[in-house]
Amino acid sequence: MVQSSHTAGFWPSVYEPLRSVGNRIAEWFAPASEASSNKKSYSVVMELPGVKQDDIEISLQDQTLIIKGEKHFQREESKDGSYFFSERQFGAFQRSFRLPPDASDDDIEATFKDGVLTVSIARKAVQSDDTKRITINTG
Repeated sequence: MVQSSHTAGFWPSVYEPLRSVGNRIAEWFAPASEASSNKKSYSVVMELPGVKQDDIEISLQDQTLIIKGEKHFQREESKDGSYFFSERQFGAFQRSFRLPPDASDDDIEATFKDGVLTVSIARKAVQSDDTKRITINTG
């Protein structure tokens, strides 16, 4: 069945508000983050605007870095008429990052400044090559 361009243009606009709401929910439940590395460490940076430091929990379990927290809801209505109302978003989030084998679970630091959480994980010292050569026997 062939749709006219008029019909095809109609459906995306009908679903756009739902898509927009879905994107906003996804953004909150999966805060924007980036992971990087250099020769000495790994780094995970996460944007958490409006989240208090006390509402963030960082843990390490089975070489997986887990960052979770919560942003609390606020709604006010003006008592003096200077504005109609003020709303703030809220909700819980959790992100997990599988760490590479050379990430040190003994040397992890976290800082939180201006709504940005930075977690630095040191790399373990380079081990000697543990490769074992296997002899191939004949017949």
